Amino acid sequence: MGSDSVQHGRLARADLMSLEQYSTTRKEFRGRVLDHKRNRLIAIGPNVTWAFEDRLTIQYQVQEMLRVERIFEAAGIQDELDAYNPLIPDGSNWKVTFLIEFPDPEERKQRLAVMKGIEDRCWVQVEGLERSFAIADEDLERENEEKTSSVHFLRFELSAEMASKVKSGSPVKVGIDHPQYNFEVQLSSAQRDSLARDLA
Repeated sequence: MGSDSVQHGRLARADLMSLEQYSTTRKEFRGRVLDHKRNRLIAIGPNVTWAFEDRLTIQYQVQEMLRVERIFEAAGIQDELDAYNPLIPDGSNWKVTFLIEFPDPEERKQRLAVMKGIEDRCWVQVEGLERSFAIADEDLERENEEKTSSVHFLRFELSAEMASKVKSGSPVKVGIDHPQYNFEVQLSSAQRDSLARDLA
C-alpha cells in the first residue's frame, strides 16, 4: 500500500467503524465528509447535480447504511461493501452519482420522459483534449420505455494524458449534451484539485 491508500482502493471491513464507535464519532466524521464533499458536488444546470464519489464519501454512505439498518454481522457488512465498493474510483476514472431533481412530481414525470438517454450524454473534458462520455449504470437497469430514472451512476474513464493534465492543473469542463437538457460548467480550481486526487 503506497501513500495513495487513503484515497484509492476498495473498502474492507477493517476500514469501517463498529456501530458503537460510529455513534460516538458520527457528528465529527459527518462534518468532515460534508466539508470534503463541498468541492465534489457539481450543479449542472438547474435540475442536475453530480456527486463525485471517492473512498471517503462511500465509507460515509456505508457507515450510514449500517447505522440505519443496524447491521453488525460480518455477512451483512460484506453485502453493503460489495454494493458500494464499485462506486469508488479505480485511479483512472471518476465515478459520479447523478441526481435529477424536480420538486413538483407532475413536472418530474414529464421531464424524465423527455430526458430519456440523458445519462449517456454526460461528458467531462480536459482542456485541449476530446470529451470523455460517461459509461452509465453498469449492471443496473435505470431506464424503462417511458422515462429515465432520477438517479444514475456514471463512470468517466480518463486516458493517461487526461489524468496527467488534470493533475498538472489544466482546466476541466463537465456537461450534458442532450436535446432536452444542455449545460456545461467549468470546474473551479478547488473542484478540479479535489477530483485530481482520485487519479493514481
